[in-house]
Amino acid sequence: LHDTLEDTLTTRDVLNENFGGEIATLVEGVTKLSKIEYTSEQSKHAENFRKLLLAMSNDIRVLLVKLADRLHNMRTLHFIKKAERRRRIAQETMDIYAPLAGRIGMQEFRDELQDLAFQELNPEAWQQIAEMRDLLHQRTGASIDRIAAEIAQKLTENGIEASVSGREKRPYSIWMKMQRKAVSFERLSDIFGFRVIVPNVADCYRALGVIHQAWPSTHEKFKDYISTPKRNGYQSIHTAVLGPDRQRVEIQIRTAKMHQVAEYGVAAHWQYKEGGPDLTVIGRDTYQWLRELVEMLEQGETPEDWVEYTKLDLFFDQVFCFTPAGDLIALPHGATPVDFAYAVHTDIGDRCVGCRINGRTMPLHSELKNGDQVEILCSEAQSPSPGWADFAVTAKARAAVRRFIRHRERDEYVALGRQIAEKAFRHEQYAFSEKALEQAIAALQITSLAELYEQLGRGKITGAALIQAAFPGSKLKGPQIPATHWGNMDDNNRRQTAIPIRGMTAGLAVHYGDCCHPLPGDRIVGIQKPGAGVTIHTIDCEILEQFGDMPERWLDVSWDESGNSPDFYVGRIAATLANEPGSLSVVTALIAKNLGNISNLKIIGRAPDFFDMLIDIEVRDVKHLSNVIAALRGSPHVSKVERTRG
Repeated sequence: LHDTLEDTLTTRDVLNENFGGEIATLVEGVTKLSKIEYTSEQSKHAENFRKLLLAMSNDIRVLLVKLADRLHNMRTLHFIKKAERRRRIAQETMDIYAPLAGRIGMQEFRDELQDLAFQELNPEAWQQIAEMRDLLHQRTGASIDRIAAEIAQKLTENGIEASVSGREKRPYSIWMKMQRKAVSFERLSDIFGFRVIVPNVADCYRALGVIHQAWPSTHEKFKDYISTPKRNGYQSIHTAVLGPDRQRVEIQIRTAKMHQVAEYGVAAHWQYKEGGPDLTVIGRDTYQWLRELVEMLEQGETPEDWVEYTKLDLFFDQVFCFTPAGDLIALPHGATPVDFAYAVHTDIGDRCVGCRINGRTMPLHSELKNGDQVEILCSEAQSPSPGWADFAVTAKARAAVRRFIRHRERDEYVALGRQIAEKAFRHEQYAFSEKALEQAIAALQITSLAELYEQLGRGKITGAALIQAAFPGSKLKGPQIPATHWGNMDDNNRRQTAIPIRGMTAGLAVHYGDCCHPLPGDRIVGIQKPGAGVTIHTIDCEILEQFGDMPERWLDVSWDESGNSPDFYVGRIAATLANEPGSLSVVTALIAKNLGNISNLKIIGRAPDFFDMLIDIEVRDVKHLSNVIAALRGSPHVSKVERTRG
């Protein structure tokens, strides 16, 4: 029935009447959104996935139906003639559906989906690995049975009832090990694994002790998922030993109940009663990840971004960290304190200013390890930093940062656009009024005043185009005078007409040119690039020559001279130092003493007596940088130092 609503004329009411409301809801949950128009094929598939997740949040059985459908599709994928379509389905399976199966504990589903997708995406590698594995099996098949028998015998001798079985790893699993360890198939020593099933938890640990007494362990593979289960409910002890013949052997130890959960995941939790299946398991912490994904859906992420974030969270190799109160927080491998903060609560993440890991103050980009105790330091004045997106790994953290950047960026473009509009009206000697702007909004077919300002700020609409739309038929004075001719303009007059750069986050609506490193106190000009905001340059920057015939791109801008700006800006100096021990230490100490902060340092030349370097220093303004330079000139270790633009 799963495609009935999509592929036939059957309605939800007909399904409800014939099969009941519960079945109708499940069918509706897995129905694709094929009747809705999307801007791209990617958006369509992203929206399908969004709907699946929302339906899952109401009834996890929707996912079981979808996974069964996907597994059938993958098993019959070879019947599809178009290679591009086969590849798209396989990639979608690898990125989304296989990890989802793993998330709800259905390991067999996950493994088969991954292997079938791998066979389509990399058929040559799949074929080679399968052939080598089969050849190895012919040589070692008896050995596998013998090792399993030896493990079982050791356990029986110690009074532990156990079922022991050997298993071959699938080609995709072998391929991933080869990639992770950067070794060839021949050098892998753990192509085969063994599973030990015992009656109870106590026997799991007894069996572990017996195995470690019989064969030496290789500690790098030991994981106790019984005391600390995975987020999908998976429990087992994983260990690796140098078994018989000194061959490396991977062993999983679990109870029969744990084995059911490992194989069948969420389905193993259901206990059918008179009233139907007990689905209360969906509310447990095992499905916190699902609730977090649904929360992201409700916060309006774009389909493509949302699916990209979700991929990161579905592939999880966990680390377990603790709050100062002792609460356990599970995070993906590679997670940082920013991810930890957002996992605790969104408000904690938004206000995060620093962290302590195991009592030590550490950078927010530090990678967390198993067992770390993490304390997040917060401030009411803090907001997410755009730079967090470079190292955050969880979907929740990345989405929060992206959302903040999007909102802040729009606010800054709107503020910049209003200033551009006011300046355009002044330049053409028109009174700035909402009535005139309403005329422009209608003429330009824009929906709101905020959108008008945003498009002005982004450079999609020029000030001249705004005036033409607001006052049709008006004769414009033309673009404003380029900044290189402002040398004769009175500074007070300039400040009255220039757009002040204040409250802007570098890298969003406003950028500072790396070609000249402008600082407050420098005379500056803005160059507007459509869709990319405004780049600030010093008035004598050589790059401005490229825009000499594009006066419409020039903006008269000035620094915020209120004295309230908390921002630091990067100034660059070129220094020649004595090539002797301690010179660099003296220079860095002098910079720090004068409240400068080195953001980058590069040695560009070295001779027997001297070496030359470029130093980028965070300072408040030109005067601050001049003080740093003066301090350096007073040092006997510095033979030459000056500000440089490039």
